[in-house]
Amino acid sequence: MADVDDFISLLSDRKRIVALTGAGVSTMSGIPDFRSSDGLYSRKYGRLDVETIVSIDFFRSHPDIFYSWALPYWFNMESFRPNIVHTTLKRMEDKGLLSLGIYTQNVDYLHERAGSRKVYPLHGSLERAYCTNCNAYHTYGEIAPVVRAGKVPVCRDCGSVVKPDIVFYGENLDMSMLQRAENAFANADLVLVLGTSLIVNPAAALPYISVQKGRDVVIVNRSETWLDKYALMHFDDLGTFFSEVDSKI
Repeated sequence: MADVDDFISLLSDRKRIVALTGAGVSTMSGIPDFRSSDGLYSRKYGRLDVETIVSIDFFRSHPDIFYSWALPYWFNMESFRPNIVHTTLKRMEDKGLLSLGIYTQNVDYLHERAGSRKVYPLHGSLERAYCTNCNAYHTYGEIAPVVRAGKVPVCRDCGSVVKPDIVFYGENLDMSMLQRAENAFANADLVLVLGTSLIVNPAAALPYISVQKGRDVVIVNRSETWLDKYALMHFDDLGTFFSEVDSKI
């Protein structure tokens, strides 16, 4: 059975390393996930399912309900801090051990707040927002206080509703970013799959690109994934694993 020392040895022998991070990384900072037994999908908002609230058609017709629902999770980001996974990945990048960067399914921009520079948010980021009419750019810092005041943020230029730059149900991922991700996973010689059960495609399929190329995959996730049988190493506790890695790199 592999241990962290085996992983450290593997790191020293690989030049092109990429990471995929999911909700399990964010939950360590206190941000609830969607799909676990007590995740956001298990809780209705009034009579509404969360899947409905985070769909683009619903947002267009009821932005007030979306922002009211999202306030405690997505517009109170100052309450959440990067954890040992974020900070260790940043140190790995600084040491040249994460040359192909971090592709994340999370929208909370905690990797960036930890100092990582090569971060590619596959599902968008709350750090940015855009006007639904004129596409004017707005920052999280501009719109979050408005949301916390119980209002719908509107564009400073044209007065239309502002939408956070995240991928809602019914929207497509940024195709240029997805292409970049596919290239990274095709060219990586080591893939780290961290805190994701690999359920949501197309992000969940990215590590399989590496498997098909004969690359090594290391998975750190508390639950089983469909990719486990292909993994060179598997660990089940992100906190324990990264605490040890942080002490040894």
